[in-house]
Amino acid sequence: MSSLAASSDVMFAHTVRAEWVKFRSLRSTWYTLACLLAVGLAITALAMDYVGQEYAAMTAAERRDWDPTSFSLRSHLVAQLFFGVLGTLVVTSEYATGLIRTSLTATPRRHRVLAAKLVVTAGVVVVAGQALMFAAFFLGQGLLAVQGVPNAGLGDPGVLSAIAGAGLYLSVIGLLAVGLGTLTRATAGAFATLVGIVFLVPAVAPLVPSWLQWLLDFWPTEGATAIIATVPDPAYPHPWLNFAGMCLGVAGVLAAAFWGLRRRDV
Repeated sequence: MSSLAASSDVMFAHTVRAEWVKFRSLRSTWYTLACLLAVGLAITALAMDYVGQEYAAMTAAERRDWDPTSFSLRSHLVAQLFFGVLGTLVVTSEYATGLIRTSLTATPRRHRVLAAKLVVTAGVVVVAGQALMFAAFFLGQGLLAVQGVPNAGLGDPGVLSAIAGAGLYLSVIGLLAVGLGTLTRATAGAFATLVGIVFLVPAVAPLVPSWLQWLLDFWPTEGATAIIATVPDPAYPHPWLNFAGMCLGVAGVLAAAFWGLRRRDV
């Protein structure tokens, strides 16, 4: 009776606070965030140097499609991996150490534990994603200006939504990793699945039958990434609709994670 009474006194805010303490106490959390910032900005600097040199050799038609905002946000390609690691370790590190048994004993309502992990992860990845994309944008445009090629300002049409969209895209990837970590309970399995979803499927897209091509419009790194541009992509005329499709798919993975955590033994 005493344990049941104690568990009934555990509020959701307490669970969120406990998850935050666990999250910030992991060294891997801070290593991953530091590497995310360093690698992301380094890739931005290299990409801007390359596209700046390429601009002089471009034709008039190619210059009409010049999108300096999209160029400066290309670090999102690699940043997806860091967000995947971050989201995966939120869950799998507890399974690896056995701490998950303590967490579920302290909070018998298992859905609260996963919901609290998602709240904490969402708060961190949203801030980290937006910070990285805004930093990459300002760094990239500054480097283009130094090279004397056309660059964008924050107030130009479509720029702010492209930067915010890039940060949101990375945040959704982080939440997808939490769901995969809950379903697989293993860091290697969850990360391999994420890499397959994000990179492998788009790579084999040309081999997919034509009657399944519509599915790729809503696949991560395909249609959803069209929001990270100010020049419209004719292949994806409604990029935010594609992004909504991606969010719907991730919601399905998280629903399966909630079901699995509740039904399976630890």
